[in-house]
Amino acid sequence: MLARLRSSWTAVVSVVGLILLAVTWGVSPGPALATVIAVVLVGAVLAAVHHAEVVAQRVGEPFGSLVLAVAVTVIEVALIVTLIASGGEGSHSLARDTVFAAVMITANGIVGIALLVGARRYGIPRFNPEGAGAALAVVTTLATLTLVLPTFTTSRPGPEFSPLQLGFAAVASLALYGVFVLTQTVRHRHFFLPVVSDDGEDGGHGPTPTNRATYTSLALLCAALVAVVGLAKTVSPVIEAGVSRAGIPESFVGVVIALLVLLPEGLAATRAASRNRIQISLNLAYGSAIASIGLTIPAIAVASIWLQGPLTLGLGGTQIVLFLLTVIVGTLTVVPGRATRLQGAIHLVLFAAFLFLAMFP
Repeated sequence: MLARLRSSWTAVVSVVGLILLAVTWGVSPGPALATVIAVVLVGAVLAAVHHAEVVAQRVGEPFGSLVLAVAVTVIEVALIVTLIASGGEGSHSLARDTVFAAVMITANGIVGIALLVGARRYGIPRFNPEGAGAALAVVTTLATLTLVLPTFTTSRPGPEFSPLQLGFAAVASLALYGVFVLTQTVRHRHFFLPVVSDDGEDGGHGPTPTNRATYTSLALLCAALVAVVGLAKTVSPVIEAGVSRAGIPESFVGVVIALLVLLPEGLAATRAASRNRIQISLNLAYGSAIASIGLTIPAIAVASIWLQGPLTLGLGGTQIVLFLLTVIVGTLTVVPGRATRLQGAIHLVLFAAFLFLAMFP
């Protein structure tokens, strides 16, 4: 009975989110409307997590994590391209700010919370170092090729790629993303499956949903994610105004957008960690970072054909230091195949440092 009520509630919220998005699209919301949008936005995030879990139960892992990561990222890419095309202040660096924020949120924020939750409840949670290490390696390579190298190339005066360099980065990103998905789902799928605990339990979810329930949840998942990203764009003027009044750099808008868009993955990863499925949490975290770069950069490269103005991709010195530290700490975390509260706390401190320095560079 409780499961039926929950499914009905999440279905209604998904539809209400789409309706509210259609009504408010292109409207500059006032305080009252922004509050309503925020409430529905939170509800849509919770609905997306529920429907993603239903789909994951049916298709199994790691396909379930892949569905949520790709669905969120595809809509996120559409949002980034739309905001860049609008040509507002700071739009030339929006892709860089949002993608880098996604990497730091997933690799530090989501990973840190998942490890902390899992370690607090189960002592020393275990995961597959082969899968987590491979995913972290892909994140490191993609981020370095697309976000670090533009700072040091000389074809353009600023931290930008030339058209030829951008084309190479786009092809390389898409190719590496494709190889990773093939490895995750076909060639070495067992690297990305949850580790069975000492008592033989793998933290399963329960009975497998029917085909009808799965297809319904898949459709409602897409609806909820469209609502989440669309409503995030609708309230972006309010976010920009608040950031400006607070004296925070314009680039922090990209961080806020990434936080809103990645909420479903964050909640899903936390719920997985609470069930001793840390591998699923890592699949969601690193998979989202890989999808964010591997799909955003090619889309931006294509969109740059008609977009006007510069496209700033290169990170600043402070961001590069934070990224390198994240890679080093992440490597030390995933290599043993198990973690404690200390590793979770370290990642969360790095995430807090990223947020603080983004507001007060």
